[in-house]
Amino acid sequence: DVQLQASGGGLVQAGGSLRLSCEVFGFIFNDVAIGWFRQAPGKEREGVACISPSDGQRYYKDFVKGRFTISSDSAKNTVYLQMNRLEPKDTAVYYCATSTSINWSDCEARNYGSWGQGTQVTVSS
Repeated sequence: DVQLQASGGGLVQAGGSLRLSCEVFGFIFNDVAIGWFRQAPGKEREGVACISPSDGQRYYKDFVKGRFTISSDSAKNTVYLQMNRLEPKDTAVYYCATSTSINWSDCEARNYGSWGQGTQVTVSS
């Protein structure tokens, strides 16, 4: 079975940092792209950043460029999302997901098929 386990969320003050981890089970890690998404209450799920571990290509949505960094560790089958300079509007449940689509780099949820359980990130003002 494919499983993704997201962790690392928590409560942080505005301007602070968190690092999320997504461990992937049941996939050949370098055969998929992995993305981070988030969903705030009452809003649609949106892409944040995506990476292809096999070649290191990565893409970011504009609203996190310069603040968030996605990376991967193939030895640990894990993708990370380092989040710096957090803002209250970053408050959401963060999910990781895998994609085998040729369109993975658009970081859109419709191109991602296996999802983890999510981890809550709350940024206080």
